[in-house]
Amino acid sequence: MNKLETITPPGTMTPLGPYSHAARAGGLITIGAVAGVDPATGELAGPDVESQTAQIIDAFRTILAAAGSDLDHVLHITVFLKDMDDFAAMNRAYAIAMGERRPARSAVSVTGLPKPGALLTMNLIAAGATG
Repeated sequence: MNKLETITPPGTMTPLGPYSHAARAGGLITIGAVAGVDPATGELAGPDVESQTAQIIDAFRTILAAAGSDLDHVLHITVFLKDMDDFAAMNRAYAIAMGERRPARSAVSVTGLPKPGALLTMNLIAAGATG
């Protein structure tokens, strides 16, 4: 069995509970639900789904780099939206932040999120970068 490593790198928000942002075992990396929080202030990146989405993708970049990967190795992202009416706006910001990358993705509506004011969170599964 591969050794399990947990990762919460500098430059990311402080976890809201007793968990790490990411776990890596062998070539698999998982990142738990991340809110659109500016790590410098601890506050939401903005009041809208677009700014929060962009911040989440930025956090993914930081966490993946610390885990030895990047956005090009993302296999699946799950989006948890408080209001499915924000789906189109989230998609616009997501497409800009992800560029040409189109990993598999799911989106679900939730009734609440742990970070007050958060409009969405996302988690992901990625492969470790090779070479």
